[in-house]
Amino acid sequence: MNAPQIVQKLWNYCDLLRDDGLSYGDYVEQLTFLLFLKMAHERVELGESRVVPKGYDWTALAKEQGEALESRYRDILTHLANKQGMLGLIFRKSQNKIQDPAKLTMLVKELIGPQQWLELGADVKGDAYEGLLEKNAQDVKGGAGQYFTPRPLIQAIVAVINPRPGEVILDPACGTGGFLLAAYEHLAGRRDLDKDQRRHLSRKALRGVELVDSVVRLCAMNLMLHGVGAMDSDNDLPVERADSLSKAYRPAANIVLTNPPFGRSSSVTFTTEDDETGNDALTVVRDDFWAETRNKQLNFLQHIVTCLEIHGRAAVVLPDNVLFEGGAGEKIRRKLLATCDLHTILRLPTGIFYAQGVKANVLFFERKPAAEKPWTKRVWFYDLRTGSTFTPKQNPLRRNHLDEFVACYKADDRAERKATWSEAKPTGKWRSYTYAELAARDKCNLDVTWLTEEGDNDDAAGIDPSTIARSIIDDVQSALAGFAELEAGLKHVRK
Repeated sequence: MNAPQIVQKLWNYCDLLRDDGLSYGDYVEQLTFLLFLKMAHERVELGESRVVPKGYDWTALAKEQGEALESRYRDILTHLANKQGMLGLIFRKSQNKIQDPAKLTMLVKELIGPQQWLELGADVKGDAYEGLLEKNAQDVKGGAGQYFTPRPLIQAIVAVINPRPGEVILDPACGTGGFLLAAYEHLAGRRDLDKDQRRHLSRKALRGVELVDSVVRLCAMNLMLHGVGAMDSDNDLPVERADSLSKAYRPAANIVLTNPPFGRSSSVTFTTEDDETGNDALTVVRDDFWAETRNKQLNFLQHIVTCLEIHGRAAVVLPDNVLFEGGAGEKIRRKLLATCDLHTILRLPTGIFYAQGVKANVLFFERKPAAEKPWTKRVWFYDLRTGSTFTPKQNPLRRNHLDEFVACYKADDRAERKATWSEAKPTGKWRSYTYAELAARDKCNLDVTWLTEEGDNDDAAGIDPSTIARSIIDDVQSALAGFAELEAGLKHVRK
C-alpha cells in the first residue's frame, strides 16, 4: 500500500469510532500508542533489543479479546507512562479513550495487527502519519489547526534557509514537527552526506520543544516514523516536553524554524531584571529579554533570538500585530533591527491556516555580535497577500505559489537581490526599505504595504464577490480574536 491508501484505511476506522464521541485528535493519539507497540514487537521478532517490557507489550495485548483486552490496554498505558526516554515521551499521561471493547479489538486485530509496519519505507509510513495529522488539523472544532503549518510554506522556508550538514535546527514551538521534518528531508536528500553526517542528522540535528503532552507524543511519533530518533533512545530525544519561554534553550542552535501558537495574550508576564512587576506569582524573569510583555508572540520573538548562536539564522511565522504593536512591541522591533540582521519579511495571504482569521508574516533574520551600529541595513518585503485568495480545502496554498519568492530571496547570495517593484512596475511584489526609512516610521511599524487590491480605486468593481466576502470574514474573525484576548487580559487585571 502507498501512503494515501494507508491514510484512507486508517481514517475509515475513525468514522466508526466517532459514533462513540471520539475526536479526530483522540483517534490519532490512540493509533500512536498501538503503532508504537506493534512496531516494537516487530523489532523483537527481527532479533533486535526489547524496548517495551514483557507483559506490557504487543504480544500481551494481542492475545486478549473484548473486555480483557480493554483492561490489559489500560494497564499497559498506565505502566509505560512512567518510563523514561522515548517510551515516556510517547506514553506520558496516556489514557484509553476507546470505551467500546469491541471497537478496540477491531483496531488491534484488524487494523494494526495484520500490517507489517517496519516493512513499509520510512517515506510511506511517515507520509501516512503526516496525512493523519493534516486530517486532524482540518477538524476546526478540535483546535488542532494551530499545530499544523501548511507544508508548502514550510518547504519554501526551509529551501531558502538551506540547512547544512552538521547544523542543529531547533523549533521551540514544534507542534507535530512539520519544520523539523522538512529540514530533515532537505538534508537527507543530499547525496554527499557521509556516515557520521547521516547519524548526526537522525540523532542530533533536530530539536523540538512543545508544551502540550498530547502534541509532544504526536511529534515524537511523526519524527520516529520518518527515521528521526530511535525507539530505544534514553538520550538525544528529538523533542522534549517543556515551556519554551521559561528559559533560554541551550546549547544554542544554528537555525530556528518555528510557528509559535496563535493567540496574543498570556497569563504569564515575562519581565527583565530592570522591570518592576511586584510579587506576581505569574511573573517569570528573563534577564535576556528586551522588554516586559504578556504578548505571547513578542515573547517568542525575544526567546528565539536568545536560542540562536551568533550568526545563527531564523525564520519565524508571526501575526501582523508583532509588526505594529506599540509599547513593548516597538522596543522589541528596534532591538531586533539593531542586534540582528532582519533582512526579509514575507507577508502571508489569509486563508492558508486551518485556524480562521489569521494574518501572519514570516520574519527572516540572523543574530549578530554586539556592535555600535544597527546590523540591519535593508529589509526586503515580499507581498504574497495582496490580490491572493486561499482556503485550506477548496483553494489551498501550493508550493508553486511561493516559487517567485524563493527565486527573489537569492539564498546563495542575498547581495544579488533585485526588486520586481518600481514606479514603472507598480504591481511588483518584491521591494526593499532601508533601515533609516523603517526606523523613522511611527512606532517603527514594519507592517509595510505598497500594493493595492484590484478595484480599490473603483469601488471594487470587477472583483469576485466571494473574494470580498472572504476578506471581510477574515477581518471580522481577526478582530473578534483580538477582542477576546483583550477581555481575557482585563479579567486578569481585575483579579
